[in-house]
Amino acid sequence: MALACLLALTGCSGLSGTGQKGYISGTGVPTEVEAVDRGEPIELSGTDLEGGDLDLADLRGKPVVVNVWASWCPPCISEQPDLNEAVDELGDQVSFVGLNIRDASPADAQAYVRDLEVPYPSIYSADGAALLPFAGTLTPRSIPSTVVLDAEGRIAASVNGRIPTTQTLVSLVEAVLDE
Repeated sequence: MALACLLALTGCSGLSGTGQKGYISGTGVPTEVEAVDRGEPIELSGTDLEGGDLDLADLRGKPVVVNVWASWCPPCISEQPDLNEAVDELGDQVSFVGLNIRDASPADAQAYVRDLEVPYPSIYSADGAALLPFAGTLTPRSIPSTVVLDAEGRIAASVNGRIPTTQTLVSLVEAVLDE
């Protein structure tokens, strides 16, 4: 009986599996969090792909878009042009930061950044530990995922899975800017 319930619940999830590829594609449906319902600011610092320090606390004062990606992830590759467009459209009103998880080496991640012309820094987290501050919003295997933090560093919106369009992300950020 328990197995039947578990199978039924699995079939009802909004996630689509990818077999043994090591990630689960989310639905890409945006979730917004009202300002009064937001938790504490996200505390995350790490080493970027160039070996420098990166701390989200240093970016407070304006919204921050955090995108979780891996170089071997096809949905990550297909969404990167939309992220790059959003960077161009939003300009310096917003900061963008990547979280590169589960890549075998910084060199793999650097090749992705170079080939796809990613215009923002990324924290390298081979073990995925950089996702821990986002527990309850992001899952360890949902790659790609995107989170919009408000100016205080609190989660204001998220998309588990590939962002549907550039405009979807821009609209989520603009809603936070208008607060």
